[in-house]
Amino acid sequence: MNKTFFFFILLLLGFVSCSKDTTDNPQTGSITIEADESFENITRVLKDRYMLFYPKTKINFVTKKENVALQDLLKGKARVIVMSRDLTGDEKKAFKQKFGADVEPARFAADGLVFIVSKNSPIASLSVNEVKNMLQDGKKSLIFDGVNSANTSFVAKRLGLDPNKLQYSTLASNEEIIKNIDKYPNSIGVVGYNVLSRPHNTESKQFRESVKILPITDVNGKVVEISTHTLKNNTYPFTRVLYFITNEAYFGLGNGFIRFSCSQPGQIIAKKQGLQPFYIIPREVKITE
Repeated sequence: MNKTFFFFILLLLGFVSCSKDTTDNPQTGSITIEADESFENITRVLKDRYMLFYPKTKINFVTKKENVALQDLLKGKARVIVMSRDLTGDEKKAFKQKFGADVEPARFAADGLVFIVSKNSPIASLSVNEVKNMLQDGKKSLIFDGVNSANTSFVAKRLGLDPNKLQYSTLASNEEIIKNIDKYPNSIGVVGYNVLSRPHNTESKQFRESVKILPITDVNGKVVEISTHTLKNNTYPFTRVLYFITNEAYFGLGNGFIRFSCSQPGQIIAKKQGLQPFYIIPREVKITE
C-alpha cells in the first residue's frame, strides 16, 4: 500500500509539473491576436463572440501589418495571427527553428482584394494584366494601405512580382482609401473585401454605396464580379484564403479560439460577415496562385 501510495504521489507531482507551464486553457486565460487591418472586422467579431461564450477569457486584438504580425508571432509577442498569403521557405524555416514544429495553417474564410473608383469614374472594369502593368509603369495609379500590408503582399505573390519593386501610392488605411477615392479621379483604390462585405453593417453599407467596385477580367477574358459565389468557386481572380497561425504548443486559449473559428459557430460568423466560410469551399482553392 505504501509503495502504491508513493507511486501515486510521484505520478501526481509529475502531472502538476508538466501542467504548470500552461497558464491558460480554452475557457480561461489571456492572449494577444494580431491581424492586418483588412481582416479586422472578421477577426474582431470572432474574438468578441468567443469571449461571450467563455467570459473568463481575454483576447486582446491588435491590428498590425501582415508581415509585422508574423514577426511578432515569431518573437512571442502574439499567440495567434491571421495571414492571407503562404509563408516563404525562409519564414517556414524560421518558425520551425523557433518553435520546433512545422507551420499548420488553419483556414477559416475566403476573402478577396477589390479595386474601387469614384462613383463618377468612367472606368468600368479592370483586367489582371492591367493591374500587373500598373504596378510597374511608374505612374503609381493604384492606392494601397501602405507597405508590408496584406494587400500589397498578396497582390505581389498573386502576380509573381517582387513586393519590394511594386510602384503604387499609399493612404493610411482601407477606410481612408474608400473615404478619399473621390479626390483622386485618376487613381484606383485597392482594399480588402471584408471592409465592404458586411451585409447588415451600416458603415459597410455606406462604404459600398459611396464607391464603384470594379469587376475583374481574368486571363481568359471573362469578366468576374466579387461575391460569395465567385469566392466559393475561386473564379474571382483575386480570391484569397484567410488562415490562422499559432505558436501555441498545447491546447490552450489560442488553439481553442482557432477551433471555434473553424467550426460551425465561427463559420456562421464568417458567412454573416459577407465572406465565404472555408468549410464549404471546394478543395482546389489555394491560398495563393
